[in-house]
Amino acid sequence: MESVEETGVQGQWLAARGLARIGASDGWVERGSRDTAWVWGSLILKMHLTGWPSLPSNDSTRAHPAALSSRLPPQLPQPPPPRDYGQMDHNRAPPPSGEATSSVMCQLVSAEGENLGAALYLPQNVGPPQLQDIVNQLLRNEDKLPYAFYIADEELAVQLGAYMQQKNANIEVALRIVYQPQAVFRIRPVNRCSATIAGHTEAVLAVSFSPDGRCLASGSGDTTVRFWDLNTQTPLFTCKGHKNWVLCIAWSPDGKHLVSGSKSGELILWDPKTGNQLGTPLTGHRKWITAVSWEPVHLQSPSRRFVSASKDGDARIWDVTTRKCVISLAGHTNAVTCVKWGGDGLIYTGSEDCLIKVWETTQGKLVKTLQGHGHWVNSLALSTEYVLRTGAFDHTGKTYSTPEEMKEAALARYEKMRGNAPERLVSGSDDFTMFLWEPTISKQPKARMTGHQKVVNHVYFSPDGQWLASASFDKSVKLWNGITGKFVSAFRGHVADVYQISWSADSRLLLSGSKDSTLKVWDIRARKLKHDLPGHADEVYAVDWSPDGEKVVSGGKDRALKLWMN
Repeated sequence: MESVEETGVQGQWLAARGLARIGASDGWVERGSRDTAWVWGSLILKMHLTGWPSLPSNDSTRAHPAALSSRLPPQLPQPPPPRDYGQMDHNRAPPPSGEATSSVMCQLVSAEGENLGAALYLPQNVGPPQLQDIVNQLLRNEDKLPYAFYIADEELAVQLGAYMQQKNANIEVALRIVYQPQAVFRIRPVNRCSATIAGHTEAVLAVSFSPDGRCLASGSGDTTVRFWDLNTQTPLFTCKGHKNWVLCIAWSPDGKHLVSGSKSGELILWDPKTGNQLGTPLTGHRKWITAVSWEPVHLQSPSRRFVSASKDGDARIWDVTTRKCVISLAGHTNAVTCVKWGGDGLIYTGSEDCLIKVWETTQGKLVKTLQGHGHWVNSLALSTEYVLRTGAFDHTGKTYSTPEEMKEAALARYEKMRGNAPERLVSGSDDFTMFLWEPTISKQPKARMTGHQKVVNHVYFSPDGQWLASASFDKSVKLWNGITGKFVSAFRGHVADVYQISWSADSRLLLSGSKDSTLKVWDIRARKLKHDLPGHADEVYAVDWSPDGEKVVSGGKDRALKLWMN
């Protein structure tokens, strides 16, 4: 390379480019890693522009890493010398001449386990902010996105050098750093009860916010469904029509319908705008309704079909336009306890026969059966569940004028959230265990998750799919890696059974409701209790965190509905 003769910014830029080029060719980053070299060049340019001294105009020194390094202040990152260490090997020794003490060999890895380029040496004073810059540049993100970094499932919150010292880590092995994208918005934790709304005359058994977070519905043992005005925090509509307890409710992902299922086996459709019943009750199930799930709006807009699960052992697909059962999914030999309609168009049912069955939805044929549990399957959750529930609605509050526009936006959100990875399913059981599945790939579980000492009552993926939470009658909530199924942490604080959990939209906070009459908000990053929310007079059966992140609702045995805010 010719001498650098330019001065000022232009000279610094050429120096940075020269360093990057030679870095790629001389081997102090892995050969073939053009992206890595490009990042080094960009970072060095950035440092030049924000404080490194300019190269003298009469300096004819070859633009070489060693030559440039000699001009750097000692506290700034020092790139390793131009030496070829050969093909990357996790057992390969670090650079010689004492440089192991000034740099750390790192391999950036996505949450799905894919390497982001080749391994590279990073200065010890690099921390999460600098790693964030590197990942954004390697991924060529037009807008800078926030990332969190994890080493062995523990978040990296310090500089690499400090981490190596704290853990007494082996410097001869590449440090595997997993990067996880974070929500660009942040939800404030709820910490106070803003309203206690009376109305129901029996226990509140189900609560649910609408997909846009602007409406709220509840189902109760008093046989009514109620809609609530969130602005005035008062009852809006009281919907009568069921003959027995309302056990479950579900909003269509376009927000146009609410369906409720009762202990007597009928389903009723409601218009949230008027509170009116839409047509006659949908009958066919012989025993009570255990769960309801809608077809994702990115597959059908406006929403037309939903699936119901029943104690009678069947699941049924209904069409809201014709108000008829279009397909009956028969195959389980015992009660169907839970059902999910996946983003790929498959339906998953869990049953007291210990099986999970996967169905296609055009003719209702059984695709496969997932076996492994030794007792009843209580709960199912999908890694894409949050975007399936909210459809086209997100934290920006954008509205859509046509069903086609809504379908397109929902599809974009689903594809972005899912990425290249398959949709994951988790099941929780009376056998105290959970299984993580990738049903479109294999009938065998990806992971078996053990640790709970009693029945696993509820499982739920975080909105970003990175985490998985489980609630159990052993009084604990456990946190797991949502991709590998590896145990991460246990949240202890409840003094009785934990019934239900719900995530904040940014995946940073987890809410739990318990038999002990309290709600608790857990901080996922700190792995500890954020807020304890007493207030209910009896057991808390149902909780939900609004998709817009601003409100939490809870209901239970004391018949009261409570709204919680920041």
